[in-house]
Amino acid sequence: MSDGGTAAVRGGFSRGGALALVAAGFALFLAMVWLIAAGEEFGGDSNNGQAHAAAKGLNGYAGLVRLLEAEGFDVSSSRSPAGLETEGLLVLTPPPATDAAALGELLRKRENIGPTLVILPKWSALRPPQILPREVREKFKPGWVILGAAQELEWPSALPAPYSFTHGLETLEADEEPGWEGLGLSGDLPTRTIPYAADTPLHGALMTDAAGHWLATRVLGKEGSEFYENAHWTTFVVEPDLVNNYGLADRQRAAAALALVRDAAYEGDITEVTFDLTLNGFGASENLLTLAFRPPFLAATLCLIMALLIIGWRAFQRFGPPAAGAGPAIAFGKQRLIANGAGLILRARRFGLLGVPYAALSARRIAERLGLARPDAAMIDDALARRLPGEEPFSRRAARLESARKPADILSAAQALDDLTTKL
Repeated sequence: MSDGGTAAVRGGFSRGGALALVAAGFALFLAMVWLIAAGEEFGGDSNNGQAHAAAKGLNGYAGLVRLLEAEGFDVSSSRSPAGLETEGLLVLTPPPATDAAALGELLRKRENIGPTLVILPKWSALRPPQILPREVREKFKPGWVILGAAQELEWPSALPAPYSFTHGLETLEADEEPGWEGLGLSGDLPTRTIPYAADTPLHGALMTDAAGHWLATRVLGKEGSEFYENAHWTTFVVEPDLVNNYGLADRQRAAAALALVRDAAYEGDITEVTFDLTLNGFGASENLLTLAFRPPFLAATLCLIMALLIIGWRAFQRFGPPAAGAGPAIAFGKQRLIANGAGLILRARRFGLLGVPYAALSARRIAERLGLARPDAAMIDDALARRLPGEEPFSRRAARLESARKPADILSAAQALDDLTTKL
């Protein structure tokens, strides 16, 4: 019984166990912050068959991302509005149902931040239908699509000046070759359905098809204007088959894609390229936890972490002697016996019976600690005078306990004897 009582008095965790719990909790907190910051990148299916940098279908641009990485560019994909503030080259891949006013506002902000490359959509893409034979469907990899009809867009003409242009769509005859040329390169397009930008004096052609239609343009603005003199470059790729996964199957079109990116990045002077995914529905909202780990809030967060570490270290240090005694706890049977006896005295209100026995018990304890043969009050006083000269004599404390009759006086006198025992 005494062993069980001793285990009950000890703490539930050792110092090492408590430290392990705190460390594990802090690690889980950091993991939660990372998961919130990762957003849809953690377990999200961004390879959904649409035209953006994470898509591996014919109309996607995952191949362009890998090509630029292989050429030494510092490439990243951004799901946060903060990525739109990059000073490097920002690649936008707006969907067919784009808000022209919102895109125009974004392009205006980019005039004073950095260059922008806008790749227009072309194809309406579908996932492989379930009615296909099983052996055919099994050949399709995740993200693969079937290309439908090409789309003629209306929102480019609704963009603010000088970005606006008329978007056209031409289908060549069977005997016409879908050729292209520009930036010192030339080749053939993969299909005879070709989107183009109508001539506008505020743009300049970078690539054209065999008929002279503009396939890629740079926004110049009105000559002599503030935009013309100081704005960062904005490039439109109207024919996405020059840069998408479908187009990169050809070596010449892959070279054209690299040439367009290098031209938009000031002839390769800029090596940082950010592909935006927020326009394609993969934006992650800002939150307080992720902001806490970004400048300028990072300094305050580090200070808070240091303060927590200091508080935790102090919590593991002892500020004084243990409040509980070091000896074994009272066994359960003795506890019950003492509780029953105390209850009987309480019901009978015979508090005066407690003083003399408790004083005698305290005398034996103190005599043992002082190494005395007998618990004699005079001998205890002499020994205390040598050991603790400034303390009140034992005999005076014992006499006060023996003469006490009220519960408060008895408790106070007994505490005085216990304090003396503790000091010894």
